[in-house]
Amino acid sequence: MVQGTSSHAGKSVLVAALCRIFAREGLRVAPFKAQNMSLNSYATRDGGEIGRSQAVQAAAAMVSPRVEMNPVLLKPEGESRSQVVVMGRPQAVASPREYHQLQSSIWEQVTAALDSLRSEYDLVVIEGAGSPAEINLKSRDIVNMRVALHAEAPVLLVGDIERGGVFAQLVGTMELLDHEERAQVKGFVINKFRGEPSLLDSGLDYLKGRTGVPVVGVLPYFRDIRIPEEDSLGLAGGDGGEDETAVDVAVIRLPHIANFDDFDPLRYEPGVRLRYVTRSAEFGDPDLVVIPGSKTTISDLDWLRTENIDAKILAARADGTPVMGICAGYQMLGTRLEDPHRVESSRSEAEGLGLLPTSTTFLREKATYQTRVRVAAGRGLLSGCRETEATAYEIHMGVTTGQATPMPFIIESRSSKRVEVPDGALDGEGLTLGTYLHGLFHNPQVRRSILECAGRRRSLTLPDEGSEPDQNAEYDKLADWACANLDMAYLRRIAGLPA
Repeated sequence: MVQGTSSHAGKSVLVAALCRIFAREGLRVAPFKAQNMSLNSYATRDGGEIGRSQAVQAAAAMVSPRVEMNPVLLKPEGESRSQVVVMGRPQAVASPREYHQLQSSIWEQVTAALDSLRSEYDLVVIEGAGSPAEINLKSRDIVNMRVALHAEAPVLLVGDIERGGVFAQLVGTMELLDHEERAQVKGFVINKFRGEPSLLDSGLDYLKGRTGVPVVGVLPYFRDIRIPEEDSLGLAGGDGGEDETAVDVAVIRLPHIANFDDFDPLRYEPGVRLRYVTRSAEFGDPDLVVIPGSKTTISDLDWLRTENIDAKILAARADGTPVMGICAGYQMLGTRLEDPHRVESSRSEAEGLGLLPTSTTFLREKATYQTRVRVAAGRGLLSGCRETEATAYEIHMGVTTGQATPMPFIIESRSSKRVEVPDGALDGEGLTLGTYLHGLFHNPQVRRSILECAGRRRSLTLPDEGSEPDQNAEYDKLADWACANLDMAYLRRIAGLPA
C-alpha cells in the first residue's frame, strides 16, 4: 500500500509506476483505492463510474478498469455536499455528517471489492488518500490504515520534499499513528526531489534512527513523463507559450471543473497554446473557447456571470470565434436548464447562454457509457472529419433536446451495445458546438479538424504532425524512473514476491 503525508504527495503516480513495473515482470496486477474524492472520473466498460486515477493505474497495469478498483467515489458539489458513487453507481448526495452515517455499510463493500481483487490478481497495489494521520478523521477511516490492516499490506509512506519540511512530515505522521499502524509502515519514499541526493544522507540516517523505518527511495522531480493529472491542482498550460502564431485555446476553469483530462492532448499539440481562464481579465482574444464539464452546472453558470466571463464568451462568438461546450458546457450553451427534482442545485431552472437552440432537463438517473461514435455533420469545427469514427465516453445526469439538424454526432455503441443515438448540437455556421462526449480531443482527426477551423480566423496553420504521447511508452518511462530510484529488491521482499 502507498500512503502519503498529505494530498498531492505523489501517491497516484507511484502506484501507477509500481503497477507497470510488476506487470512488466509478468504478474497480474490491479490497483485499488477504497475512496476517491475527485471530479475527474471514468466510465468503465460496463458503465460504472470510478476515479480517473484508478483508470490510469489500470492502464499502467495493462488490465481493464473495473468498479472494484475504486468502490467509493465522492464527487463534490456545492454547499459542502458530495454525490456518493458506490460500486460505480450514484447512491446518495450527502453532507460530511450524512456520509459518515453511511460509512459502516460502505466499509463492507470496500472490503468485498478488495478481497475480490486479491483473489483474482497476483498483486494488488493499494493507494491511500490524503494523510493517515488526520486524527479527527481516523475513527471513520475507510481508505488508509484501516485498509492496510484489513489486507495486512506493507505500507510505503510518501513525503513531498517540494512542500518543505519532509522530515517533519514523515516523523510527525509516524508519531500520530497507533502502534499497530506504525508496524505496517515498512518504508519511506521522498518524492519530487531536485538536486544532489547525497545532500539528504544525514537526514535519511536520522529518519532510520528515529523511526526504525528505512528510506527506500528518493524520487526526482520530472517534467518529461506525460501521464494524466489526478486533480485540478496539476492543471497547467501547454507548450505554445506566448507564441502569437499558435492557435490559442482558452478553457474556462470552472470552480467545479470535471474531466479536465479531455484537454491533455492539447498540452502536447505543436502549434497550440492551451490556457485555463479563471478571471475575465485573463480571457484575451482566443481562437477557440471551450466550456468544460462540471459537477454543478447551474452554480458554475452563475459563476460565469458573476465573473463577467459569459459576456466575454458571447462577444467572442459574435466576433467569429468558435465556442465549444462539453457535457455541462454543452448544457450551458443552450437557452434553458430545468431541474425539477433538484438533482443539480436548489433552483428549479436557469437561463443558459443562448448560443444553441437547446434546453436541458436534469434527471435522477446518471448516464455512464463508453461509446463509439461517428461524426455526422461536416461544417465548421467538424468540416475536416465528417464520417470519422471516434471513441469517447459519457457521464451526465441531464437530457438535452431541441438540437438543430443534422446532428454533429451519432453514437453507434454504448458500453459495447449497438445503438443509434444522436448527440450534440451545431449552429448554422458550425462554430458553436455542444456535445456530451468526453474524450473527443483524444481522437486525432477530430482534434485536427477542430484546431484547424479555430486557426482559420487568424490564418494560422498547424504543423503537419501532432505529438500526442504514446501513453504505453509513457507508462514504461514512469516505471523506468521508479526502478532507477527505488530499492526494488526490498519492495519485492516486503510484498512477498520472489527476488
